[in-house]
Amino acid sequence: MGKATGFLEYERVNPKKRSPEDRIKDWAELKLPQEPEIIKTQGARCMNCGVPFCQGGVLLNGMASGCPLHNLIPEWNELVYKGQWQEAYKRLTRTSPFPEFTSRVCPAPCEGACTEGYIMEPVTVNSLEYEIIEKAFAEGWVLPQKAKKTGKKVAVVGSGPSGLAAAYYLNAVGHDVTVYERNDRAGGLMMYGIPNMKLDKQVVARRLELMKASGVRFVLNTEIGKDMPARELVDQYDAVILCGGATKPRGLEVEGKELKGVCFAVDFLKANTKSLLDSGLKDGSFISAKDKNVIIIGGGDTGTDCVATSIRHGCRSVYQLEIMPEPPEKRKEESNPWPEWPVKLKVDYGQEEAISLYGKDPRNYLISTKKIVGNENGEVKEVHTVEVTWVKNASGRMVPQEVPGSEKVWQADLVLLAMGFLGPEDTILDELKLERDSRSNVKAEYEVFETNVEKVFTAGDMRRGQSLIVWAIQEGKLAAREVDKYLMGKSVI
Repeated sequence: MGKATGFLEYERVNPKKRSPEDRIKDWAELKLPQEPEIIKTQGARCMNCGVPFCQGGVLLNGMASGCPLHNLIPEWNELVYKGQWQEAYKRLTRTSPFPEFTSRVCPAPCEGACTEGYIMEPVTVNSLEYEIIEKAFAEGWVLPQKAKKTGKKVAVVGSGPSGLAAAYYLNAVGHDVTVYERNDRAGGLMMYGIPNMKLDKQVVARRLELMKASGVRFVLNTEIGKDMPARELVDQYDAVILCGGATKPRGLEVEGKELKGVCFAVDFLKANTKSLLDSGLKDGSFISAKDKNVIIIGGGDTGTDCVATSIRHGCRSVYQLEIMPEPPEKRKEESNPWPEWPVKLKVDYGQEEAISLYGKDPRNYLISTKKIVGNENGEVKEVHTVEVTWVKNASGRMVPQEVPGSEKVWQADLVLLAMGFLGPEDTILDELKLERDSRSNVKAEYEVFETNVEKVFTAGDMRRGQSLIVWAIQEGKLAAREVDKYLMGKSVI
């Protein structure tokens, strides 16, 4: 334990971000580095509790409690406090292959389960992780990995967090790994689904270059199941891991869903990032929100990203419509006790920017969309909604009930659907006749990851459904271990 009374002496200091007024003018990252003394004292706040719930990584009430990667958080907090940065980096990467990703975009279930957070503010685990990995890159400690070759060949389909994690670990134990990606750049949703201001694409490219230098091969612009049969991969390789994600977006079954100007949030975000990387948005190959009234249906991180992206385009107005009630300002101990993930109101970066620009939070709760109305050219012009309350039906399930007289018409030139994802796409699953679970995901047990097809494994959102980046990375790591066992009889992963 670095400082026995640290958690009593030092208050939490949240990581610094650029001001909303400044950052909405560009696409650069939000995060700013902390001062050395603040980093030290934030590390000292870790109280080295007897049971570090922060590294538990379990599901409580359907939500992550603690870090799914089981990061050794108290250990590297202490090392940061003592100034032993290289040792802190070694401790961090014992469990986490890509701290530069999780420290930027993981919602930090570790902090939600922090023992200190039970009575006061939790340790700033996420920002300390960020400082460790960025110092490691700056000091040249992050190097390519080389291993004695086993002669075994493994194909990984998909280069999102689970695919990259699987490739990272399999390569580290000497297998020849080839990653297939249908886009023109690797990284999956980390490249095209998460905006640049949250995760600078140079950070993703930096890691990809390291993996290439380590021996991982990337085949881009190749969609398995279309450009190349999935069966061909199974025949050519000693093992195949499917990490294609849950990329089938949830639609909105209302009148007017087919109108011009109604699109999925993932398409909006992907096209924007691709155009930004290709030409700095000069090629016009994106869905612009400039001078438009934007309605975002759905919340979560994707909805927030749409708010922030629309603002940077120069939208006229932006609103989020959510059917769920507004979360409480503080966790409800009776229904949401520690160390469960705290369900409480959070003002994220996109909402901060909207408040700064328009003077109010863009989110509107307990709103159900009834229909979307267009003009004579088939372009969206209005969204018609009604307020709802949540009541128990005859079977005891909570269902939305419309509030009479609460109808409202919202002016809209662009409607973005940010309601999550339904599961993986069908192409590969149908070709290989893979079994599915009740939610249409590829069926494979956790910590086993093997499908009903010989030598075909699966991991990440393709197996578990839409989830956190940290779960995807952990699944990729554990799937790599199972593939290594399958090929070699045992594994050191």
